[in-house]
Amino acid sequence: MEKHPAELYRHHVRPFMKSKLEEFMILGYDHVSEQELWTYLLKKKWKSKEKLMIYKMVSDIMSVRAGEFMNFAAVESYKAPNWFGSEEGTKMLEELL
Repeated sequence: MEKHPAELYRHHVRPFMKSKLEEFMILGYDHVSEQELWTYLLKKKWKSKEKLMIYKMVSDIMSVRAGEFMNFAAVESYKAPNWFGSEEGTKMLEELL
């Protein structure tokens, strides 16, 4: 799979992502990882594969709202395969019961 153009600048915008994650922690969303935030940005803010400018990427990162991100995370979790139907999930459920 071809890399998204934003991947070239990921290390440049990392401090801004950390700042946004700290903001989420202050708001009580301390379970959000850097990778989850990056996935959100790639899928929602930077869908098109046009060339991105660093200042635009920073603006997009800093404008992410916790509610927008949590809505995205909820929808993505519904799209994920049924974990309880897997062999590992079944074993864990049996251990709990």
